[in-house]
Amino acid sequence: QVQLQESGPGLVTPSQTLSLTCTVSGGSIATEAYAWSWIRQPPGKGLEWMGVVAWDGMTFYSPSLQSRTSISRDTRKNEFYLQLNSVTPEDTAVYYCAAQYGSSLYEGQGTQVTVSS
Repeated sequence: QVQLQESGPGLVTPSQTLSLTCTVSGGSIATEAYAWSWIRQPPGKGLEWMGVVAWDGMTFYSPSLQSRTSISRDTRKNEFYLQLNSVTPEDTAVYYCAAQYGSSLYEGQGTQVTVSS
């Protein structure tokens, strides 16, 4: 079974770049038909899908975040990454990485990121 673990700094200064890593075990991120996503949940709000890197490396982003978001991967390390530029306190959230394969969905435990000076 695929397992995911998010890692990265818990505190980011406004205007800086938020960078997170998702380490995957139990399966390869290059396996055909898998999609690897980043999702976040601000305090008191619902889940927000941010973007995805597919098994073949193609990326797609939420239109509302596309100008500030970059998702990449390293197949040798079996990791994928999130970069969110020019953060503000409104980017404070629990950030999750997730994998989808057909009707199966796997999620990490999430990591709290606070944007504050």
